[in-house]
Amino acid sequence: MAVLAATLTTAPFAAATEIEPPKVTISPVDWTAAAAALKDAGAGTPAEQFAKLNAISDKRFPGIAKSSVPVLAPFDLDAFKADADKPEAATADKYFGPFHPTKYFLPGPAGFTGTYNLDVGGGPFKVSYKKKPVEIEITGAGFTYDLDGPNHEEVFPPKDKELATLFPGIKRILREAHVRYAFERFGVPYIVSIQCYDQRVSSKYLSCREADPIAEAFLKKLAVVGGTPQTIAEPHLDLTRPTAPSDFTYYAPGDLIPNTGWKKMPGRVDYHVYALMRFPIAEAPAYVKSQSFMPWGDCYRSGHTGRIGKKDATYTCKVNGLPLIFNESAAVNFNYPWRDNFCELRDFLVGQCPGGYGHQGEDIRPANCVMDNEGSDRCEPYQHTIAAVRDGLIWRLPGNLAAYLILNNANEFVRFRYLHMNPKFMDDDGLVTGRVVKEGDIIGKVATWGDYESGTSYHLHFNMQVVTKSGWVWVNPYMSLVLSYEKLIGGRGTELHEGDPLPPVPAKPPVILHPPVTAATPGSTETKTETAEPKKPLVKRVREKVRKFIRRHRRHKPRTETDE
Repeated sequence: MAVLAATLTTAPFAAATEIEPPKVTISPVDWTAAAAALKDAGAGTPAEQFAKLNAISDKRFPGIAKSSVPVLAPFDLDAFKADADKPEAATADKYFGPFHPTKYFLPGPAGFTGTYNLDVGGGPFKVSYKKKPVEIEITGAGFTYDLDGPNHEEVFPPKDKELATLFPGIKRILREAHVRYAFERFGVPYIVSIQCYDQRVSSKYLSCREADPIAEAFLKKLAVVGGTPQTIAEPHLDLTRPTAPSDFTYYAPGDLIPNTGWKKMPGRVDYHVYALMRFPIAEAPAYVKSQSFMPWGDCYRSGHTGRIGKKDATYTCKVNGLPLIFNESAAVNFNYPWRDNFCELRDFLVGQCPGGYGHQGEDIRPANCVMDNEGSDRCEPYQHTIAAVRDGLIWRLPGNLAAYLILNNANEFVRFRYLHMNPKFMDDDGLVTGRVVKEGDIIGKVATWGDYESGTSYHLHFNMQVVTKSGWVWVNPYMSLVLSYEKLIGGRGTELHEGDPLPPVPAKPPVILHPPVTAATPGSTETKTETAEPKKPLVKRVREKVRKFIRRHRRHKPRTETDE
């Protein structure tokens, strides 16, 4: 994508609402009260008492002194102190009861966050789900993000009455496929969270009724294990945009393809930039585009008219009747303008979307489509690279479909999620919990991995979460992506609104890996064309994948937050 010289255009930018920084609330940490909760900390100021504690607990919580809030953990500090000189003290999990600490512990200026695993099957707890360990996450926030509505969630008092005594004001929250226990202590918001589903007990997923006793036991084991008194400053993000014009155009945030929201509801108008970042696709150009309601899309359970499955066949999605063709390489899929799809029709819980359901993030296509042969109707995977958007810590269990990148600094308490890369490749590359990456590091390639290879279109799904008093919440990354892309290309984009004249869509034929081969006939001046051996027809390939998927999933399971 070339930035246009200023002499080529004098047209002003389309009228647009300017990007905004997020709104936050600083936590008023009461370190005196936190120090009073310590056992055998000795005399001295809170800073001196916590410095002594950090020197001990750092052996199990590396970097704990960086936390701007008191760190809570399910940790038997007395037993650990008694064993501090023993070699096994640095690695034994016995101090954590049934909970196993992971390599995901990130303290910093914004607070701390970390996870603990419970053995497959739940250890001492009755858990029908036995596919993977149960992950319990705890976060303590030095500041929380104040989000505009809507704010869909269900709030209840805790089932265990003892928790209300131990943690006055504690709330049990069901939000975005997690049960969360949110409370304040020492002026700090803390959230304990477990991914679960508010449905019947099943071996296919963790139900919230089975997650509750785990969370309750975890809460009762919490102890203050470290942190450092420090000033928590108001976060600041430099939202300066490039001034040079460019050919980059994008629809306004919340402006979905017509009628493609949940029950045809509108999108979310959100001009906030929640984090500064590098654009996640390594090289420009790239395109934020719907994968369901553009050419080759499946209309996501909303129905269609016409034929899907034959190359270049015409069809429409019933929600809006817009003309589509069954060809993933269609030029409109790989050209501007961008279009927001954060609240596009999906059956995922998204508290920030008008109907409480949506897409959770943005789908991004890379520069172009590469096809196997001229008869193909879809793009080949692994043709473009994906980059780390910031320095941060990776959170991902081996085999998981999604990889998170977490930031904890003076200006941001944010995490990003990458989806649809090949999990086998991510495992081989060591993209798992505990890995530290630098901004710009290549961490994978754009792929088509849904529940299996070729299970989705060729794109990267990119999400963003911020810490609120209800825990980690999906927010719309659209304007954060706009700003990061403008910085990548060195030019300012133009915002479009429904009804604005659109620039023509340039022709952009796909790259063909195996084009027809022209060969001379022996003893003749004539030539003949030999077509490269094509892949199996798409319909046959899809049917084979569906059969395999059904065999692996005999019974229905809810779609998880890492499905799409």
